[in-house]
Amino acid sequence: CSVQVGVKRLFSSVYSKLEKDVRIRSSHTVWSLFSTGTGESGKSTFIKQMRIIHGKGYSEEDRKGFTRLIYQNIITAIQALADAMHVPCPALNPKRDVTSPFQALAHRLLQVETHMVSALEPWQVAAIKNVWNDHGVQNCYDRRREYQISDNAQYDLDRLTAPSYVPTLQDILRVRVNTTGIIEYHFDLSNVIFRMVDVGGQRSERKKWIHCFEDVTSLVFLAALSEYDQVLEDTKENRLKESMALFRTILSYPWFEDSSTILFLNKTDLLEEKIPRSHLATYFPEFSGKFVYSLPHAAKEFILQMYTNLHRGHEKRLYAHYTCATDTDNIKKVFKSVKDTVFRDAIDNITIL
Repeated sequence: CSVQVGVKRLFSSVYSKLEKDVRIRSSHTVWSLFSTGTGESGKSTFIKQMRIIHGKGYSEEDRKGFTRLIYQNIITAIQALADAMHVPCPALNPKRDVTSPFQALAHRLLQVETHMVSALEPWQVAAIKNVWNDHGVQNCYDRRREYQISDNAQYDLDRLTAPSYVPTLQDILRVRVNTTGIIEYHFDLSNVIFRMVDVGGQRSERKKWIHCFEDVTSLVFLAALSEYDQVLEDTKENRLKESMALFRTILSYPWFEDSSTILFLNKTDLLEEKIPRSHLATYFPEFSGKFVYSLPHAAKEFILQMYTNLHRGHEKRLYAHYTCATDTDNIKKVFKSVKDTVFRDAIDNITIL
């Protein structure tokens, strides 16, 4: 027994010295985290959280700069809803015609050029409220998995259109901007520089990734748990299946053979909200009969297992975390674990050498 204790102490001492050595080396180097995932998985939100938690944050002037994007998001969302009203919806009033006040307002909002919006005009605010409060629109919003609309389509217009309005950090985290090209963000964490590379999730963006693959410490892959019942932009393919296909493809690249894989199963809040009314087994029949399908925990475990199965055979370990990218406290805890993972892998590499 005393021998075992001695061995444990010796191992702990060696490990501590290795960790100290890694940290000293790290202060003179940059750890590269390659962040990817399909569109709207939460990559950009995670980068914003890193800036809030470990970077310079967002000054009041910075936050004001997001106002235009927030208003554009509102117009985009209401246009998506108005456009979706053309899809047959049993809850809609079949007697409603193009001359009705509702149709007139919806048509006028559809004519707004989103990229030109910098502020919401009074008539736009009134029209958005009227359209949003329509019973048929609410029914179509409940069926939003059938068409393309932002996860954050519910807005407090009175607050957002007040003359003194300045976007909050939550507003900034929830604003939707398509990632085009490659975005790099550097932040200092305990005297260690982390370089995070965020690449576009849309298919047309993926061909631009190739030169980011060299010298990657860890692959960070984000997948939205809530996408199990949603379809891609072309409305043909399940978005969660597309995410898994991308995960499989990325793992097959030789550039990641020496990189650990960190999987963020994101949007836990949205999954928990929708799982009681949108059964996972409808989209993944193999889930049926194994768990109580209305239970969020069972759904999360099932989705994690699908990604774990895809990772089998990969040389480096898979580290998985359930995340809500808009929850700063959650991301603080998760990234502390990520930091520890990176250091642990570095120590393992030293011991192997």
